[in-house]
Amino acid sequence: MCLPQWTQVCQKSVLSFLVLQKIVKAGDKDLDGQLDFEEFVHYLRDHEKKLRLVFKSLDKKNDGQIDSQEIMQSLCDLGVNISEEQAEKILKSMDKNGTMTIDWNEWRDYHLLHPAGNIPEIILYWKHSTIFDVGESMMVPDEFTAEEKKTGMWWRHLVAGGGAGAVSRTCTAPLDRLKVLMQVHASKRNSMRIAGGFSQMIREGGVRSLWRGNGINVIKIAPESAIKFMAYEQVHTNTALTITSSASVNLCLKVCSVLKTRLALRKTGQYSGILDCAKHTFQKEGVTAFYKGYIPNMLGIIPYAGIDLAVYETLKNSWLQRFATDSADPGVFVLLACGTTSSTCGQLASYPLALVRTRMQAQATLEGGPQMNMSGLFRHIIRTEGPMGLYRGLAPNFMKVIPSVSISYVVYEYLKIMLGVQSK
Repeated sequence: MCLPQWTQVCQKSVLSFLVLQKIVKAGDKDLDGQLDFEEFVHYLRDHEKKLRLVFKSLDKKNDGQIDSQEIMQSLCDLGVNISEEQAEKILKSMDKNGTMTIDWNEWRDYHLLHPAGNIPEIILYWKHSTIFDVGESMMVPDEFTAEEKKTGMWWRHLVAGGGAGAVSRTCTAPLDRLKVLMQVHASKRNSMRIAGGFSQMIREGGVRSLWRGNGINVIKIAPESAIKFMAYEQVHTNTALTITSSASVNLCLKVCSVLKTRLALRKTGQYSGILDCAKHTFQKEGVTAFYKGYIPNMLGIIPYAGIDLAVYETLKNSWLQRFATDSADPGVFVLLACGTTSSTCGQLASYPLALVRTRMQAQATLEGGPQMNMSGLFRHIIRTEGPMGLYRGLAPNFMKVIPSVSISYVVYEYLKIMLGVQSK
């Protein structure tokens, strides 16, 4: 699944705050935690010198202009391969006069208020500014240079990303469990609200019960990271071994997904832990239990990705045609509005499939409940609850989005600093 556009916009907002922190840190000569006017001017002069050096290194033809081929060649030298279309997208974000080349003034104006002072850092800035798409995972790096692989820096990126994901998932775990409970148990007869759902969980198992299922959700980060890394290797090596390994890890994720649902729904004392839940599920239902909901999960990718991207591009392009004058960058607030709207449309279209997937994973745990396939569940929900029954748990699902993304990126940046990871 493509990375949701609204997620990229949230990332950009959080990173903008971190960028300001880096500027203050870089220019604060007297270490008083503040940046006065003199320090700011001094910082800008030093930073402009660095940007000029980078501009000259990118200008392979020495004609005072940077074109798409020069960007592609410079990134390729660092082990980052992009298409000509992506390179042109980078150019358009900086090109003010429509020439599809960048002169020194356009280059300086675009990068002056970002602390990136060398080519690897500027590449990272382009990536985080959503100029070109680099994959699905919010945390796991999209590619590793030869130098990073040789020095072992790649594993620090993975640890930082995994740690950030773990903290984010743990912080939003109560909302995630509430969503699962509402998807499975809420109905016309049992109208479960957000406050009531939290109260019910605390009465049944105490405050700790709010985090049931979070352990396996955090453990899922490892195979998710493995898929990301192996997918990248597959593109570069195209080996059968890589494809097979990636498929194996993907199957592991499906098992984790079922266990997460079962653990989130369990009652106090029902299972002693993850392994006990897996053992009971296997003994009672067999190996096929671990792959329930696979079909609606795969089908849900299509409407979400398609509608999300189509609505986002339509709204952004409409704004640019109507209001843009001298820049192809609409700004973070416009992107935030477009991304939020498109993601909402995508989730509304795919959410019924996500709900059916969760119910298929959970229906064996409901005593006396019917065991239905995907189409049977759809008909049953529509007949007994109406169309709104397909959207149970939607509110907590939306509520966890922005805090999840924000926490992830703040923690990721600080973990990189702690692990000594330099910006690319």
